[in-house]
This record gives sequence, structure tokens and C-alpha cells, in this order.
Amino acid sequence: MNYTSTRDTGVSLEAAQAVKQGLSRDGGLLTPVEFPKLSQNDLNAMLPMSYQQRATFVMGLYLPDYSAKELLGFAEKAYGPARFDTSAVAPVKTLDAATHCLELWHGPTSAFKDLALQMLPQLLSAALKKTGETRTACILAATSGDTGKAAMEGFADVEQTKILVFYPKDGVSAVQEAQMLTQRGGNVNVCSVVGNFDDAQSGVKRIFSDEALRDELDKRSYFLSSANSINWGRILPQVVYYISAYCDLVRDEKLKLGDKVNFCVPTGNFGDILAGYYARKMGLPVGKLICASNKNDVLTEFLTTGTYDRNRTFYNTMSPSMDILISSNLERLIFDLTGGDGAQVKKYMNALAMSGSYRVDDGVFGKIKELFWAGSCGEEATAAAIARYYKEYDYLIDTHTAVAADVLEQYRAATKDETPAVFVSTASPFKFCDSVLKAIGQTPAGEGIELIDQLQYATGRPAPWRLAALREKERRFDLCRKKEEMPEVVRTFLD
Repeated sequence: MNYTSTRDTGVSLEAAQAVKQGLSRDGGLLTPVEFPKLSQNDLNAMLPMSYQQRATFVMGLYLPDYSAKELLGFAEKAYGPARFDTSAVAPVKTLDAATHCLELWHGPTSAFKDLALQMLPQLLSAALKKTGETRTACILAATSGDTGKAAMEGFADVEQTKILVFYPKDGVSAVQEAQMLTQRGGNVNVCSVVGNFDDAQSGVKRIFSDEALRDELDKRSYFLSSANSINWGRILPQVVYYISAYCDLVRDEKLKLGDKVNFCVPTGNFGDILAGYYARKMGLPVGKLICASNKNDVLTEFLTTGTYDRNRTFYNTMSPSMDILISSNLERLIFDLTGGDGAQVKKYMNALAMSGSYRVDDGVFGKIKELFWAGSCGEEATAAAIARYYKEYDYLIDTHTAVAADVLEQYRAATKDETPAVFVSTASPFKFCDSVLKAIGQTPAGEGIELIDQLQYATGRPAPWRLAALREKERRFDLCRKKEEMPEVVRTFLD
């Protein structure tokens, strides 16, 4: 199994090299040259497996230079009881006969990124050994809220790595910021960036493309890698939970093997729903992939018109992890739907960089319409969805999950499609206490992490213990810089 660039199919890397490098040197995203197929027999064999065993099975199809024994060991460490508060790891909650919720927030940072970022450090560490790498990996990540903490948690004190996270100043929740600023580990650092997430993400990409900086770091025995979903080692573990969710539904007799299911995914950077697309491409019986956007609805517009245009007002919303106007992983989808036409993808990405927009051709857009449905959810509707699910199902959801729940209802009303559906829950409601409290009719008595106790008391539900413990942790970091200063932050961090 080799990996190529979305912008140059002449690039060819083995799996360990792709995980180590993170991003192609031409700015493209590294992507498998082929996608293994899952048969019904494969799915049937996975029904009685644990989540760890399913992860080993699926990831092994893409990582031939890692042994099954290695991968199982990684999975048992990543998803074991020391990290996750349920043995199911990514449990499926049934709300009614046709509606289910995939809970992806039972890990150490209470967000879906844990499913990938507890695995990536182990894949990367092994990749360093497999490729004979003697330099230290400098992991860079831009975060809209959850990736940063999950990446720092995963890489904290991991040998031969250092990790630096950039996040938008005033663009994450108080709990998300507290999680990052109190992170333990001697090899971690975090810096807020004046601007929004796209500024932070574009800054990280520019650093990766800076040959002079790469050469400078190489002389100092460092090389750059990524913890964002531009790294294939981030996307692959996310493919697992779609397959695992389907297996759970069949095992628990909510579906019959071979029945189709729709997935509704709240997404900003397109990585989470892309993983669902790849699971479908492998043969998972998925009907529609429903893309749920918040008020920053650039993806909804693209999936319904074929035009991607980031030239629009940026909104800070109550679902900040989705406050994104440049969705990096969309590049992988377009690469696949063009039949691997790197030159065409490069043309689109250059247009995005130059003018802020591009339009895919009719052939690609036709395929998009067959595969995807998209909708957006504003602030009032998000709050209403939290209140509705709390009242009707006694089910407490966060602001991002609420976007998905609302858009799923929009889809059903518009299409009359009665296919069983799963909406994806990406974070614990205790990460967004202020918005959740207001949505269920409470008046927040304070701000930030002090609201965790109020939400526990108001709902009778316990907060994840690591979030509740934040109030006892000391703030370690306070760096804030302009986006133009990000390369210098990297240099200083590595001094």
C-alpha cells in the first residue's frame, strides 16, 4: 500500500513514511493509491470483536509495514480503560427505532479527536523507528478547539517528539482553552493566534511549505510533521468508528447485515465526514452522508452548488470547532472524485489560494450530489435542538452534536428518506457549559470551567472527571502572536 499526493501523483511513499511526513512537500495531502474492500463476511467477522480488535483489522489493511501484533498493542493502549471511560470506546446510543447517536467523546479530552490522537503518536513513534529516523519530530497543529488538546494529550512526553499547537485567540470555548493552557508534558507548547482558525491553519501550512525553514530545522536535527487531519495517520483511525458503529447496530439487532444506514456528521475541516466517505468506499453499507454546518456554511454551499467560496463573513459561534472557512480535507474528496487527477486538484487549490474560490466540473459535482446531502444550522436552531433532545429524549448533547441532530431532521423533512440514521456526537456537553445551560433554560452563574458544577447540578449528570479536575490545574502557557510571527514561534520553541 503506497501513498501519493493529491497534487502530484508522481509522489509515492510507504505507509510509515506517509505517517511520519504528514503533508506532501508540494502542499498536497497524502492519500492511499487504493482502498481495500470489506466484504459482508469481513463485517460479520467483526461483529463480536472489541473496538480494539476492529481497529487492528481495519487499520492493518492500510498499514502493511506495521504488524497485526503492533497494531493491536497500539489499539489496546490507545483505547483501553486508562484512556476511555467505557469499554465500548465509541458507543452507539439508540434514541428511537430509526435514530441513533454515535458518541465519540469518551476519551481523555472528551472530544472525537481522541479516537485518532490517542493512536497517531504510537503510529508516528513506530514510523520513526521503521524509517531509521534519528531527528526529532516537531509536530505542528492548528486547532479550532478540540484537536489541540487531544494532540497535546496524545504526544505529551512521547520520545523523539515535540508538539506546538496554534489556536485562534477568542475562537475556542473557555473549557477548551483551559484544557490546552494547563496541559502537562515537557515537550508541549501552545500559542494563540490573533485571527480565526483559518489564519492559524494557513499559517501552519505555510510553515510546512517553507523550504528554508525546513532546511534550517534539519540542520538542528528536527523535521516537521502534523497532528491535524491533513495527516493520514489522523484520518485512518476515524474510518474505524464508522465501521464499528455499523457492526454494533447489526450486533444489537438494530439493523440486518447489508442494510443501509445514513450518517449525519457535524464538520468544519471535512476530516470527520471524509472518514465516513472512505468507509463507504470500502464497502460499508452507507446510504447518504449528510454534512452538517453551522452558520459558517461554506461546505453546505459547496455540496449543494459545486462552488467553494471562502469570501464571506466569518462568524464566531457556539460550535467553535466548526468555525472554519477553508476545509482542508475537501481536497482529498475532490482528488478521489476526479479519478486521482492531481493536476486538476492543484488547479482548484491554486484558485482557492489566489481568489478564494473555485468551482468543480459538472462530472465531479454530479458524483457529489449522489453521495452527499448538506444543510446548515444557525445559533437559535442549535440551542433549540439541545433543548428538544433534552426534553424529548432526556439526552444531553453539545452544540456541535445539536447541529448534526437539527440537520438530520432537515434532511428527513426534505427527502422523506426513512433509512435508519446515525448522527455523530463529537464532544461532551460539559465542554460548552455556557451555551448548553442557556439552551436548557438555565442562567449561567459565572463563566468558564466554574460552570461545570452548575451543569452537573442542573441536569443530574456527572461531568467527565478530567474536565471536572481542570479547576485544580495550574495555567502553564500564555503566548499570543500574530499569524506572521508563527515561524518565529516555532524557532523559539525548538531552541
